[in-house]
Amino acid sequence: MGEVEMNHEEQIILISSHIITYGSAADEKVTELVRDEIETMWNEPKGTIPVKGVVYLVTFKITAELRPGVEEEEVFSNTDPRNNYFRIEDYARGNISFVDGLGCNTGYFKLENLYIGSTTAAHEYGHTLGLGHPRDCDYRGKGVPPIMYPRGTLVDPQFQYDPLKPAGVTGGTMHPIYRKVFAEDIAALKLERLRFKNEKAIVGEFTNVFHESHREV
Repeated sequence: MGEVEMNHEEQIILISSHIITYGSAADEKVTELVRDEIETMWNEPKGTIPVKGVVYLVTFKITAELRPGVEEEEVFSNTDPRNNYFRIEDYARGNISFVDGLGCNTGYFKLENLYIGSTTAAHEYGHTLGLGHPRDCDYRGKGVPPIMYPRGTLVDPQFQYDPLKPAGVTGGTMHPIYRKVFAEDIAALKLERLRFKNEKAIVGEFTNVFHESHREV
C-alpha cells in the first residue's frame, strides 16, 4: 500500500510506502534489506505511464523502521496509507511469506525468505499494490520471469533452482532470485485510474491486521 503523489512540473508520479517490521526475527539489518530490495527493484525499470497525453515517470520512495514493540491497537487503528506492517519470524505456517490479500498493508514474512537478492519482499510488495499472480505459470521460452510469478513457475532451465532438472520436478521450477520488475509491472498498477484529490491518491487498501507469531497460535 502507498500514497501516490503527482508532480506535474517534474512529470513524476511518486509512490511512498513506509515499512514497519516487528516480530522476534525482525532487526535493523533485515528491515533495511526489505526496504532496499523493494525500492531498488521497483525503481529499476524506470516505468512510465501516460496521463492525459503526458508521460509520467513512476518513482518509488520506500522508508522503513524496526518497531519491535508495536501494539495491535496501533496497527488496527492506522490511517496512514504509507504504513505497511510486516511481522518477521523464523517460523511461518506453510513455510511461506505472505500478505493479507491483493491491495493490503499487512503481512507475515518468514526470515529464511529474506536473504539478499531473494526478491520475496519486492514480490509481496507488488501484492500490496494490488497485483496478483499471473494465471499462466508456464513461462518457458520467454526469458527472465517478471516479479509477480510465484514459486513453482515453469521457466527456462537457466532460471530454475537446478538447470539440469526436468521442468516441474523438485529443483525444476523458478528460483525466485531471477525475478525482475519490468515496465509492464508498473503499467499493470493502472495508476492513471486512481482518483486524485489535491494531486494525491492511495494505491492499495487498509487491512490493518496485527499478526501473532505462528509458534504461539
